[in-house]
Amino acid sequence: MENKTIEKAKKHIMHTYGTFPMVFDHGKGCVLVDDQGKEYLDFVAGIAVNALGYGHPVLLEKLQEQMHKLLHISNLYYNKPAVDLAEKLTKASGMDRAFFCNSGAEAVEAALKLSRVYCKKNKSEQAHKIISMKNSFHGRTFGAISATGQLKYQKDLDPMLPEVTFAAFNDLDDVRSKITPQTAAIIVEPIQGEGGINPATVEFLQGLRTLCDQEQIVLIFDEVQSGIGRTGDLFAYQGYGVKPDIVACAKGLGAGVPMGAILAKENIASAFAPGSHASTFGGNALSATAALVVLEELLEKGLMENVQKQGKQLKGILEDLQSSFSCIKAVKGKGLMMGIQLEGVEPSAVVAKAMEKGLLILGAGSDVVRFVPPLIVGETEMETFAQIMKSVLEDCS
Repeated sequence: MENKTIEKAKKHIMHTYGTFPMVFDHGKGCVLVDDQGKEYLDFVAGIAVNALGYGHPVLLEKLQEQMHKLLHISNLYYNKPAVDLAEKLTKASGMDRAFFCNSGAEAVEAALKLSRVYCKKNKSEQAHKIISMKNSFHGRTFGAISATGQLKYQKDLDPMLPEVTFAAFNDLDDVRSKITPQTAAIIVEPIQGEGGINPATVEFLQGLRTLCDQEQIVLIFDEVQSGIGRTGDLFAYQGYGVKPDIVACAKGLGAGVPMGAILAKENIASAFAPGSHASTFGGNALSATAALVVLEELLEKGLMENVQKQGKQLKGILEDLQSSFSCIKAVKGKGLMMGIQLEGVEPSAVVAKAMEKGLLILGAGSDVVRFVPPLIVGETEMETFAQIMKSVLEDCS
């Protein structure tokens, strides 16, 4: 007999997700419990969103305090959590100004708009073209999906917004060949997430920075998935030593409360004026409070060090599995944003078998299984993960 919640969902919710037939009821730490009482070790974390896991005491306390005071006011007025958050984010990122929104796609939209406005004011009225990367993913809104370099996400939506050109990821010569006097921005993920956990090379990002400086082009880093401590630095670009003009972030920023942002250098940010852009719920008091807790845990309470430590352990586990299973072609990623590239085994089969054994993982691209656990993950969870993955791969290969 079908679960009543699932039956109701199939009737009333649009079928936009390939949803697994399970209903989660609650969670604690890195463990989720479904409505049948079965426990799952969660290495999906809401797709790199639930940075602090489930039931984090400080997060719950601060959110409850804020809920009793104020949830939302218009951005026609200031709220202290958002102002404090902007200060913390800009200082920690090396940027100058913040704009708050609700999601990664919204952050990318804001970054694309800001880059065009800046270039029309400071470069040329004709500077409006965008260069993005093949195999990229930037979100589901029309601007973001137009800048996404994967046709499967654009099916039945064409024509896309014009003036977006795609270059090969990690190929500086190809990017250079696409630049014209009309180019306003280059957008790139330091680590491609949905494309298959593909890290950029240092030389590629450094080369992009040089090209953008030479051609007066805005360099945008999409760190919606790789940002907010996921790689062991607050932003992945800090580990590369390459600073963009604008960085887009979301996912882990709110630890489950919808939250997105762009951070920009002063000269770029100043192109926006009152009326240039807006987001009704962006940076409301509740979401900003959640983000402040995340930053405090990362920057002041040792969570970043935990990501660095557990990231090394995760990589070691995956490399050990690679030495035992010939189906693992490569281990990819950084920190707690890792993946294994498979050969001869379908990622969907591995995901399904892991779920059967009480482990939640997910795919990325066509041949990669992705691991993005909560940033609070510890050694005990890593050991359990290693045991289950070994059993899963034995069954699948």
